[in-house]
Amino acid sequence: MKAIKFIHFSIIFVTFMLISITLNGQIQPTKKNILFLMVDDLRPELSIYGQNIIISPNIDMLAKTGVTFNNAYCNVPVCGASRASILTGIRPTNNRFLRYNASISKEAPDVLNLVKHLKNEGYITISNNKITHLKKDISDWDEEWYPASKGWRNYISKENIDLETNGEHGYPYEFPDVEDEAYFDGQTAAKSIADLKKLKEQNQPFFLAVGFVKPHLPFNAPKRYWDLYDASKIDLPKNSFFPKEAPKEAQHNWGELRYYKDIPKKGAVSNDVAKKLIHGYYAGVSYIDAQIGKVIKALNELNLRDDTIIVLVGDHGWSLSEHGLWAKHSNFKVALQVPLVISTSDISGNQHTESITELIDLYPTLCDLANIEKPQHLDGKSLVKILNTPNNKYDYSAWARYQKGETLIIGDYVYTEWQQNGEQFANMLYDHSIDKQEIKNVAKNKKYESTVTHLSTLLNQRIKAYYDNESKKN
Repeated sequence: MKAIKFIHFSIIFVTFMLISITLNGQIQPTKKNILFLMVDDLRPELSIYGQNIIISPNIDMLAKTGVTFNNAYCNVPVCGASRASILTGIRPTNNRFLRYNASISKEAPDVLNLVKHLKNEGYITISNNKITHLKKDISDWDEEWYPASKGWRNYISKENIDLETNGEHGYPYEFPDVEDEAYFDGQTAAKSIADLKKLKEQNQPFFLAVGFVKPHLPFNAPKRYWDLYDASKIDLPKNSFFPKEAPKEAQHNWGELRYYKDIPKKGAVSNDVAKKLIHGYYAGVSYIDAQIGKVIKALNELNLRDDTIIVLVGDHGWSLSEHGLWAKHSNFKVALQVPLVISTSDISGNQHTESITELIDLYPTLCDLANIEKPQHLDGKSLVKILNTPNNKYDYSAWARYQKGETLIIGDYVYTEWQQNGEQFANMLYDHSIDKQEIKNVAKNKKYESTVTHLSTLLNQRIKAYYDNESKKN
């Protein structure tokens, strides 16, 4: 009888070990926890990207434990649309995931979203604050939490509250001397830490998605973060003008900022206002960095780190007067590029990759890292190969779109066409090998004529193939 029991135990143990082998051959728990940190409007102006202005020690520390993606791009520079695309693993199209209020439940109701897939695989799923743009857009969360709110702008200063109460618009920033938890994001960090303590006691893997709102407008942050920066040392970017060679279609009225007090309804803001806005953005990033630090510190103290995959990502980029623009909503790199860090105990830390990646790659990557099956509908690719060999530069590309603008990012080129019924009516090309700030559109330059033809062909082949495949599905 003892021999039979021993054999039975041995079979169970061997089976467990076999299903615990990851793609790179290492032994680990079959299903790792996932801590998914999404930051609204976060651009890669961080120390880990070679910038030296924004103070973000906790993001820097996280990057030392994982791989930083130097060329990660959103698929659509609009918050709701980008989030819907990430969580479904499918691309935005000319009739799906277009605007800030894009809805998974209405626009992709039959798609197996990431939350449902993980829940089906035995995960506890929790959403804290802004993960989808629309509340209750995914019904599969075990819990979907938001801070108690009297208004999403979350003003605290008496001046801004009085303006809003009187039917006027508040300022695009404030910096009262308050504790972190006075604002939504501080409360979100506290809720997430409390969740980690509870989740540690559960006998299930978890998917804890934490959505931080800042540095989204208005740029509200406690005074201590504003005081980290010397206003006299804040400068405007060198490309804070609209390039004369760029098509008018690349321009927009940055309506998101126009709402606020002291922002003109048309035309440029003054240099003083521009610098104060940049100051506010920087303060917002440092505030969020502190919240990220608190959550990761709790994860470490609870001894959950080794069994947890951490993803830090922005939903899209943001213009701080580059090209004379503010906010997102453009096909310029500054609106499309996002910070992305993936950390897990199975990969070597403190590494960077130059390989081009897209945010639709996150769904299949998390499936592979968690050792669960990837659904067939996914449009992205797994990034596990990059995580294991980040020094190899893989020949990948990205395809993003905004309204009628379709952008192909490949090698050193960012090429955009504006199309109507499949016909091009404007285009632009930037060669990042000589023009990282995208100041000179070379699409009409004779020297790049064959390059434009080649990139246009590639882009349109990709568009056609994708829409033909979508038609077959339907």
